[in-house]
Amino acid sequence: MPKAPVAAPSPGRCSASRCRRTPVLLVALLTLALPGIASAKGPTVAAELSRLQADGSLDAATSESYKNAYDDARKTLKQLHGFRHAQLRAVIGNVDALAARRQFIPSRLKPEFLTLQRNRAWWAAAPIPYAGERKTFPPSQVVWQFYPGQGWQIQWLGTFGKANALWMVRTRDADLKRLLDEVLGLATQRAGGIAFEYLFTFDGGRPPWVSGLAQGTGLSALARGAVRLKDTKYFDAARTALGIFRTPPPAGVAVRTAAGTNYLQYSYAPKLTIVNGFTQSLNGLHDFATLANDADGRALFSAGETHLRSVLPGFDTGAWSLYSKPGAESDLGYHRVLRDFLTGLCDRLKDDRTRGHLAQVEAPPSGSTTTVPDPKLYCDTAADFTADLHTKPKLTLTPPTRPLSAKHDAHVAYTLDKVSTVTITATRAGRLVLSRSARLGRGRHAVSLKPAQAGPLTLRIAATDLAGNATTTAATIHVRAAAPAV
Repeated sequence: MPKAPVAAPSPGRCSASRCRRTPVLLVALLTLALPGIASAKGPTVAAELSRLQADGSLDAATSESYKNAYDDARKTLKQLHGFRHAQLRAVIGNVDALAARRQFIPSRLKPEFLTLQRNRAWWAAAPIPYAGERKTFPPSQVVWQFYPGQGWQIQWLGTFGKANALWMVRTRDADLKRLLDEVLGLATQRAGGIAFEYLFTFDGGRPPWVSGLAQGTGLSALARGAVRLKDTKYFDAARTALGIFRTPPPAGVAVRTAAGTNYLQYSYAPKLTIVNGFTQSLNGLHDFATLANDADGRALFSAGETHLRSVLPGFDTGAWSLYSKPGAESDLGYHRVLRDFLTGLCDRLKDDRTRGHLAQVEAPPSGSTTTVPDPKLYCDTAADFTADLHTKPKLTLTPPTRPLSAKHDAHVAYTLDKVSTVTITATRAGRLVLSRSARLGRGRHAVSLKPAQAGPLTLRIAATDLAGNATTTAATIHVRAAAPAV
């Protein structure tokens, strides 16, 4: 986690600043600074493929093709150096680790060895990509992303985002069908159903892991595809993809709470709540439950919505949003993402109240009523987050109650209500004697001073938030002569 109060990077999304072209040398240095891949202890890739073939889980031709792909990648690795070697080495290391942990299952091997083959071909000859670059490999429509130190990896959130975009176009139904069919062919059996696994090491989590954010977005795409393409197999697939929302980590993302269920963004981080990912997982569950008229989807949505309702106020600082708990404030991109996801939930619940979409499949027991959650909290919070984008930071400087002493260390306190870039200057008789700048989070801070001489000192603090709104405050601080040495 970076020390600056910005969101941790997510495999689901990157901000414009995070995804801009990173200089090749910088990316190389960052990659080489990563810890080396330890030798996996346990069964080898070849041994695990042979085991699966022997027990009938894998046919001989498929097993041989995977062995050849692995051997070819190892041969290519020997021909590479530096940055390219580090990327392919990491991908091979992930395959080795899965085999050593006996996590080879037939459905996982297809995306795993596809990843290996993509990276072998790329690092042998293709240009070095920029950090966060996304691309497809036609005729495939699956979206891949480059993660420095982990090579090219399937970007499931990007892939399902593309599917939802194709659904919105209305003239790309053939492409939508091809993409949905392709992703179902890469799904892994997990948590009693199917899941779309990330197969690389990320932010302390080792593969294979799943994301409620990505899987929830996938539910939307599959449910919408079922309606648009008039094919219930996509409803059936989405129904089996509910498994991770029923299952606790690490297999699933469901963490039971007193209020309901928290759906994790990362299955390997059960104590981390990332509110934008949680909200989007509910949007996906809602879309499936509504379009498929599915009771299980409805129950999972309800359990998550009651928990979000209980915790969402804690993610609104009154001036900006929090990215996670534990964690700091959102960066600009994630603040907008959360606002948009909450707007989506607001709109869905408004529509439910109009159309009764979340009514039970069967009539409720006599004397009881079925209610749709009130959308007001989500609508109001989204509106507040929009207002935050246009509101200046509040900056309060607390001048010392007594004069400072020259040549002595001192601290001047100030408070800030939202993450901002803070610039501090001090002038004496119009001459600049101090200048500092840093990005700081909300809360109480202090300026460290050691005045060189007596006399009035003008201290000015300027704060510019992530959306560009700025405010300034200043105070004159009196500095007295240093006491004579005894």
